Formats: sequence, structure tokens, C-alpha cells
Amino acid sequence: MKKLLLVGAVALFGLSNAQMTKGDWVVSGDTGLGFNNTTTTVKVGGQSFDGPKTNTFSITPSVGYFVIDKLAVGIELGYVNTTTKYDGNKTTNSTFSVMPTATYYFTNSTKFVPFLGAGIGYASNKTKVDLKNSGLTGDPLLMQTETTTDGLAWKVKGGVTYMATQSLGINLGISYDQFSNKETYMNTDVKTNIKTFGVNVGFSYFIKAKAQKSDK
Repeated sequence: MKKLLLVGAVALFGLSNAQMTKGDWVVSGDTGLGFNNTTTTVKVGGQSFDGPKTNTFSITPSVGYFVIDKLAVGIELGYVNTTTKYDGNKTTNSTFSVMPTATYYFTNSTKFVPFLGAGIGYASNKTKVDLKNSGLTGDPLLMQTETTTDGLAWKVKGGVTYMATQSLGINLGISYDQFSNKETYMNTDVKTNIKTFGVNVGFSYFIKAKAQKSDK
């Protein structure tokens, strides 16, 4: 009986330790639905205008390589879509980003592995405004506008990964993203700054590096 208990304890201990050593890979996908809050600020000629705060949807697939034990460096793709309806009008804002990232995992003897990460890269933001009830008359095409801007994006994130198995983890964390752009129209500076704070859930799959063959 004691041997069986010992074997079971060893098995559980092994289950709680993820593959997070040098040479391993991690593939992740996080989503946020109904938890994120986006604040948009536009500055025109020195005067700031605050946009509405709305819930948003986001998805961030990523892949990372452990350059050293516990530290994964890789690429993250991000997509954030926000739809706001106000007084019969509709605004759709979507941002696509690509950024190198680094994530550090604080591994321990339990199944709960805290992590911290950061990234910086490129983003493209598209805003579509539909003024259905604006009172405008004439050609309905004049009631819609669409603009696209490119700029710098960066983010920080943190949370905890619950290791359901030795390779599969369930992520729960928070993140803060920021997109910045500055353009000049008719000698007037237009600055766009989009900030997104989110609570996200997702999965991570850790891939163990193949063991090197020993020399004979």
C-alpha cells in the first residue's frame, strides 16, 4: 500500500511540472469576450476628445520557444474588435497586431504556474462609422466613413496557468495593450491612442524538445 501511495504521489508531482525547459515550445491561444474595456482618445490640434467605453472581443494566438529554462520568446498575433452603438449610430473598430514577445513562467511544485510577459510591434487599426440616424440626406454612401491607420503597439500581461496535464495548461490572466499613431492632415496633427485592458482565458500546449541521442 505504501508503495502504491508513493507511486501515486510521484505521478501527481510529475503531472504538475510542465515542459518549460530550454529547447521546448509553447503554443497558446487566449480570448476575451465581454470582459475587456477599451478607451479611445483622439487629439486634434491640441484638443482631446474621449471616445466611448465599450466591451470588446479579442483573440491572441502565439508561439514561443524556450531560449532558457522558464523563459519563452516568440511571436504573438492579436485581433481586437469593438462594436459600439449609440443613438442609432454604429461604430466598428478593429485592430490587428504582430509583435515579438517574451514570457517568463514561475514554475513550482504545484499545478499553478504564474507568468509575466511583454511585447512590442506593429498594429493596423480600422474604424468604420455608420451614421444611420444622423439626419443626413442624399446619397447614403455619404453616411459612412472608414479610416485605416498604422502604428506602434505594445502590451504587458500576467496571470496563472493551471496545468491540467503535463503538456496542457489553462490560462487565466490580465493584459494591457496600447496602440499609438500620429498623422498630419491639412497642417493639423491628429494623434490616436487606443488603450485596452482585458481579462482573458485560454489554453497553452507545451511541446517537449526531443531528447538528444547520446554518443555511443
